[in-house]
Amino acid sequence: MTKNGQYAAAAVAAVGILLAPLRAFAAAAPAPSGDIAWVLGASALVLLMTLPGLALFYGGLVRARNLLSVVMHCFAVCCVVSILWALVGYTLAFAPGGPLLGDLSRAFLRHLARAMPENGLPEALIALFQMTFAVITPALIVGAFPERVDFRFLLLFAAAWLLIVYVPVAHWVWGHGWLAALGTIDFAGGIVVHTTAGVSALVVALVVGPRRGFPQELAPPHSPGLTMAGAGMLWVGWFGFNGGSALAADHTAVMAILATHFAASAAALTWMAIEWLRFGKPTSVGLVTGCVAGLATITPASGFVGPMGALAIGFLGGAVCLTVTSFIKARLRIDDTLDVFAVHGIGGMLGSLLVALFAATAVGGVGYAPGMTIGPQLRAQFIGVVAAAAWSAAATFAIAKLIGLAVPLRVVPEDELEGLDLAIHGERAYDHG
Repeated sequence: MTKNGQYAAAAVAAVGILLAPLRAFAAAAPAPSGDIAWVLGASALVLLMTLPGLALFYGGLVRARNLLSVVMHCFAVCCVVSILWALVGYTLAFAPGGPLLGDLSRAFLRHLARAMPENGLPEALIALFQMTFAVITPALIVGAFPERVDFRFLLLFAAAWLLIVYVPVAHWVWGHGWLAALGTIDFAGGIVVHTTAGVSALVVALVVGPRRGFPQELAPPHSPGLTMAGAGMLWVGWFGFNGGSALAADHTAVMAILATHFAASAAALTWMAIEWLRFGKPTSVGLVTGCVAGLATITPASGFVGPMGALAIGFLGGAVCLTVTSFIKARLRIDDTLDVFAVHGIGGMLGSLLVALFAATAVGGVGYAPGMTIGPQLRAQFIGVVAAAAWSAAATFAIAKLIGLAVPLRVVPEDELEGLDLAIHGERAYDHG
């Protein structure tokens, strides 16, 4: 190279060095304020799903003397999970790392990017939005063991379960882990949220054991009105759950919300109609339980399917989840008290598999993961569901057994008979009941 050529190369290199900060700034340009506002609002909607949505939904389904204890469980889980998320949960789930876990570069929420390279959103906003998902997932498991679990066990279980079950699976699917590399897709949590919570609920229900008198003495819900109010909050909050997962105020968010609404409507009517034909009366609890089953089933598919696909998923979710509900209680006689496995677990797994069918462009979907066709996508979905379910079952069993060595799993029979509101928390929701 001539001397002039060397000077020219040096000049180009110098210009490149000078422009590098500008290129970095351009690559991490802030997202439009509308996108930031939408994800902020969606974060609030998802938190609304837990507090007070899920708390009221579950609270109305138990006996009156246990209402406060169920609401207390949801609030306590929220607080425990939020603190752990700030300390190590977020970084292990979403920071760069290996195929199984993220590293500790974001521990204590340090070094958060002002604008994420892939979408321009503040990383603090991503941490906030994902925290609300982390909150509701173990809160769902509360429905497996109300009216009998020791409060100390609940606190320890929520903490351990978040770090040992939820965080790894979230990284596998959403944190560029091994399932993401395999091509498994999960728009808003059919695998990460509903499969993990549902399977874990069934396992911990078996470990804790049934309520006194189950299954011969089944008390009806003390306040279906509270349950319907909670379900309404869940339905509205789910727009943030699924629509917010687009991480932008765009066409994908709109279609995800449309799909969510249509699936919930279809599943609610399906569940109510089957019960009506079977028992002669349409019930409010059946209607809203079907609604939640439809919401859980559409969650993994909501950003990938069209409106008609969403209706089909809703109808299937309502029918299949109702069938499994009856099978678990009547045939297997497992006291998963508020049907977390049948509604959320089965719904999440079913929807995660159906996305491989209804994401096809031929039926109005948006297509599959890059390089995928229906067969490979179904295989990737199946592997994702089985891996999450197997890890959730094994880890939950170990967690529950180990915690049981330190604190009681459940309250003494006298406290269970009196009700946990007064026996454990020293309060009553009502003067009588």
